[in-house]
Amino acid sequence: MKLKWHGHSNFEIVDSLDTIVDPFFMGNKMADIKWDEASPDVLVITHGHADHMGDAISIAKATDCEVICVNELAKYVQSRGIDAIGANFGGTIDVGRVRYTLVPAVHSNGIDEAGFGWDAGSPAGVIIKESSIIYHAGDTALFSDMSLIHELYRPRVALLPIGGRFTMDIDAAVLATKLIKPDIVIPMHYNTFDVIRADPLKFQKMVEDETDAEAVVMEPGDTIDV
Repeated sequence: MKLKWHGHSNFEIVDSLDTIVDPFFMGNKMADIKWDEASPDVLVITHGHADHMGDAISIAKATDCEVICVNELAKYVQSRGIDAIGANFGGTIDVGRVRYTLVPAVHSNGIDEAGFGWDAGSPAGVIIKESSIIYHAGDTALFSDMSLIHELYRPRVALLPIGGRFTMDIDAAVLATKLIKPDIVIPMHYNTFDVIRADPLKFQKMVEDETDAEAVVMEPGDTIDV
């Protein structure tokens, strides 16, 4: 399984399928490609904020890919002419050999492009499982049930926000790492905007000093094998 970071919370996971989570390209100063260069088989949208839902509608219309998100957000995507697949926490969707399970995130939600005129449901994280298991936390605060994510899913890789203000900060993300117990943790959702400025090298050092996980700091466009 290959994991590529496009900046912010935008990750591409390639195994038997090409999956992009939170396809925020336009307006993402960290993005290494433009939205029309993306060609996923599956898009996962963790919630409706513009820096996560991003270019999902445009990409889905251009590629006819599958779109997975929480049920209320899926209904909005369907209203835009896309046959999105809705699910809810604990629910699993199989696409080919890949399993997508939505899990809770502690955050707000709303569909920016709809002017918050739709119920966007609850924000989510996602477990992606095929040859490896990845947990993309979405936008979230620290919550104690992250320990259940470890117990239920045993993710090898955790993708955690560290930018503060709208999500966990570095200290909370280190504690999250202790609860989730991944082999690898990768920081996300930082330095895209001034209000979420954070030092990923500080996070890396704290993780490696205080946990058994390997902290990997990626640059936009980097790809690693997991």
